[in-house]
Amino acid sequence: MKNIVSKILILISPLFLQCQNNNEISKNVKSQTMQQNINLEKATLAGGCFWCTEAAFDRLQGVHHVQSGYAGGHDKNPTYKEVCTGNTGHAEVIQVSFDPQIISYETLLDVFFTVHDPTQLNRQGNDIGTQYRSEIFYHTEIQKRKAEYAIQNLENQKVFPQPIVTQISALNDNFYPAEDYHTDYYELNSTQPYCSTVVASKVEKVTQKFKHLFKPEYQ
Repeated sequence: MKNIVSKILILISPLFLQCQNNNEISKNVKSQTMQQNINLEKATLAGGCFWCTEAAFDRLQGVHHVQSGYAGGHDKNPTYKEVCTGNTGHAEVIQVSFDPQIISYETLLDVFFTVHDPTQLNRQGNDIGTQYRSEIFYHTEIQKRKAEYAIQNLENQKVFPQPIVTQISALNDNFYPAEDYHTDYYELNSTQPYCSTVVASKVEKVTQKFKHLFKPEYQ
């Protein structure tokens, strides 16, 4: 009987140790992921159609996720169709989750002022309406000051021929994710006429200036 028990213990011991190792690995992965998420910050930016801005920002190193959505309005949980009427007060925005140790908020603002025209009031090209306005929704007072400085610096350098009309507003948790089909819209619909002309041209502008900051797969 003792021999049988000993043999069973010998057989199951490696399995027990493997389970322990797997649990430790799982814990370490979860811990690293949690630590990584703790270090992430968010930037919420409105620069016209979010298909354009999402495609540009998603290419940047240090950007972990770009969520298209709606902010700055008075209705809760608006739909894309409702926002497109201009009656909800929302702007199409992207919320960028980024690692500030890899890419700074200031750099994100540089990209923001490159991918869209901040001198156009309530429009971007043929996209017309308050939902396409230029606006920075700050999450902290530090972001607010950095946004104010960035705009003042651009004005002082006369980078744009017309005055910048970009608004700076507190987000105040007033962000609603867009419907799932907007995610990676450009990547999944690159041959669609709007994507192949409007979105592609904006991505190209960012590529020309910031390609050195792109993720390897976009180099």
